Amino acid sequence: MSRRGVVRGVLAGLVLVLWPLQAPAFSVMIVTWRGCEQACEGFQDYLRERGHEVDFLLRDAGQDTALLPRFLEEARALPVDLILSWGTSVSRGLAGTLEQAGDPAFNQELPQVFTIVADPVGAGLVQSLEATGRTNLTGTYNRVPEEVNLQTLRAYFPGFRRLGLLYHTSEPNSVLKARELEALAERLDFELVALEVPNGKGGSPVLADFEEGLAALKDARVDALYLGSSSFLQRHGEAFTATAMARGLPVLSPYEGLVRHASALLSVAPRYYDVGRLAGRQAERILVEGMQPGTLPVARVSDFAIVINMGVARRLGRFPPMPLLQVAETVE
Repeated sequence: MSRRGVVRGVLAGLVLVLWPLQAPAFSVMIVTWRGCEQACEGFQDYLRERGHEVDFLLRDAGQDTALLPRFLEEARALPVDLILSWGTSVSRGLAGTLEQAGDPAFNQELPQVFTIVADPVGAGLVQSLEATGRTNLTGTYNRVPEEVNLQTLRAYFPGFRRLGLLYHTSEPNSVLKARELEALAERLDFELVALEVPNGKGGSPVLADFEEGLAALKDARVDALYLGSSSFLQRHGEAFTATAMARGLPVLSPYEGLVRHASALLSVAPRYYDVGRLAGRQAERILVEGMQPGTLPVARVSDFAIVINMGVARRLGRFPPMPLLQVAETVE
């Protein structure tokens, strides 16, 4: 090889070495509701594994919506290239609803991806999952269709007829889930016993009131209890599911962790980590591929896992039938 060829090869190698240092970095603010959990981690891992240089700014609301305007002000001042918002309260607090489009108090200009939002249409964030109606907003949809939950519950309890639900008005998702189940009850031939738990003095429910609600549902002879959509119950899941089990009430949970680490019996849910990776793909389309958020449909999770806590099943004396065991993951 000539000297010129050697020099050319060395220069090419230097370009390859230096190119990552010259690649533009993206700035992404991740705003969470109760800390960076699996979806938050999956989002970051996806973008890192794809080789994108991203500066992640983690901000946690600590379940205090009053902090959200401050985070939005910071995101605008930097400005960041994209905001990831975790949960309905954070996503609505930052982006506002469709009715608040144009209100400068909310994010109308920075690209934003929401994740772990149970019902983005019902919450008023987007017009539909196919077309958000928001130029700067898209997200992910991770909830299992309620018909799948109910069919799984029937597969476990073939004689299932009466479903119990406790909901509270301090979280929009909790009320939306109660309404959704009410609409399904007649069509899917089951009775819904839905009881509203009052909010306490601070505007949030009190765990003792949920315990009273469990007693009322036991008296109503419900076959199973659906935890619904509630950050409050997820946060207090260990105590809540233990009380339900003590009253002989099997709990169907949308949160897999309450089956693995608490006393819920059954869960049909996507992995939060996978939901976070899906949100990472949405962000990649926006940041790297240059797509406008509003042109992207809300990305739907398609893989769900059935998890059964066999220790809880033994204590309740309610063992799953063999066909369900063949497709479910069991934990102790």
